Amino acid sequence: MTSTTGSGRPLLNRRLAEFGTTIFAEMSALAVSTGAINLGQGFPDTDGPESVREAAVRALRDGRGNQYPPGPGVPEQRPAIAAHQLSRYALTYDPDREVLVTAGATEAIAASLLALVEPGDEVVALEPYYDSYAASIALAGGTRVPVTLRPGDGRFRLDLDELRDAITPRTRLLLLNTPHNPTGTVLTRAELARIAELAVEHDLLVITDEVYEHLVFDDAEHIPLASFPGMRERTVTIGSAGKTFSFTGWKVGWLTSTPELVTAVRSVKQYLTFVSSGPFQYAVAEALALPDSFFDGFRADMRARRDLLAEGLAAAGFDVYRPAGTYFVTTDIRPLGESDGFAFCRSLPERAGVVAIPNAVFYDHREAGAPFVRFAFCKKVSVLEEAVTRLKRLTVRGR
Repeated sequence: MTSTTGSGRPLLNRRLAEFGTTIFAEMSALAVSTGAINLGQGFPDTDGPESVREAAVRALRDGRGNQYPPGPGVPEQRPAIAAHQLSRYALTYDPDREVLVTAGATEAIAASLLALVEPGDEVVALEPYYDSYAASIALAGGTRVPVTLRPGDGRFRLDLDELRDAITPRTRLLLLNTPHNPTGTVLTRAELARIAELAVEHDLLVITDEVYEHLVFDDAEHIPLASFPGMRERTVTIGSAGKTFSFTGWKVGWLTSTPELVTAVRSVKQYLTFVSSGPFQYAVAEALALPDSFFDGFRADMRARRDLLAEGLAAAGFDVYRPAGTYFVTTDIRPLGESDGFAFCRSLPERAGVVAIPNAVFYDHREAGAPFVRFAFCKKVSVLEEAVTRLKRLTVRGR
């Protein structure tokens, strides 16, 4: 079939014309074809806790969730999410009116943007950003306004003045991600307080993607934006089980907000997946009640893997930005005599037997992201050790 109709009109909705096959599909295919270690796409190569997996099996065998679950989520899952927000952050949510279970965080993001944004609305987002943000804003007919996180002092930083200047009378919504993928930045209390002030001052809605909330390292602290004065009533907070419990294929996400905002998002969500992940919701409800020792151990384990990969990348000649959160390390390839992340990542499997992701795909301002490359460390230690060994094959271009 051709890519246009007889009238010449493209088959693909014009709002998505700029979006082709994702870089993740391209790089994962390259990993398969070359036998390279895939440190590109952010999924673990081991399953999460056996007790959580067995909870899913038990739900399947008991016939819980095998048919359509309730639209907002199963009765066990929603109170578990509310209890998690209360115990971790002292945020109180009504599980029946202020919690919505979704098909992963990706659907929560899409449904929220489709519900809250209309053509002509501007959405301010931190750049670089997860690629589904741009597509969802486009589908809603909104205009994305990127505010770029810029490298300095070993981390990527938000310029609060630039954020303030990006807000116009057409701004409808701020779309934030902290801990931030791909840079690993965790917004500080002072930064979040200023963002909250701007949102209240300009009467803006806010969507916060907090799927890496349990993956913060060293002295970093995850603080939900909804906990700041004036923010609970205007913020949609998005979470997910996939990253925390290492079951990304289950696609169990959620959002918490006011009854009015949850109702608006649910009005869209019901026409996307309708419902999803029935038996897995019961398992995630049990996972959210795991003791602090699980979350502490998970974080410590990932921190060790971060350090292993970061040190190996530095030894291979990269300039490394050690992340304060998530499970990605961003690197600068210029010390290797490179400047084009796309070309570098496409050649890396042949040169070193490793796959990574060029950060430029997460930017509107491609030139700002051109020299940066992202590696995932949510892999077995043995895999990371082998990747580090392979990366030592790299030599600086021109030498």
